[in-house]
Amino acid sequence: MTSPAVSGGSPVTLHDAVIAPVPENYLPILLFIAIGIVLGTLTLYVGKFVRPNQPYRAKLAPYESGSPLFQDARVQFPIRYYVIAMLFVIFDIEIVFMFPWAVAFTRLGLVGLVEMIVFIAILVVGFWYAWKKGALEWD
Repeated sequence: MTSPAVSGGSPVTLHDAVIAPVPENYLPILLFIAIGIVLGTLTLYVGKFVRPNQPYRAKLAPYESGSPLFQDARVQFPIRYYVIAMLFVIFDIEIVFMFPWAVAFTRLGLVGLVEMIVFIAILVVGFWYAWKKGALEWD
């Protein structure tokens, strides 16, 4: 199955159109990736063999903010911590959606304004619900 010749050249086949060779422009990118991997690995291994390695008991002990360890590091956090973290992420994502809307506000018109009002209303209802449930109180 061949198509007519393009600007006087040889005819283009379906095989040529579907299976195109890798463009030459990707070779520098692959070269930079390979150089980055090689240099990163090389510097890690050179550092491992050059640095002094003299561990002692105090150096191997767990350390947190300059205070000695006085209890097990694996303590359970209250569920309220995770609820507040999730609320923070949700409202942070709200702002991420509002920036592109603000940039394209004039092109979106009335439909874009109504959609954003509905979006903000849903989030305000969720915020009000979380507030009434006491999820925002930090005890």
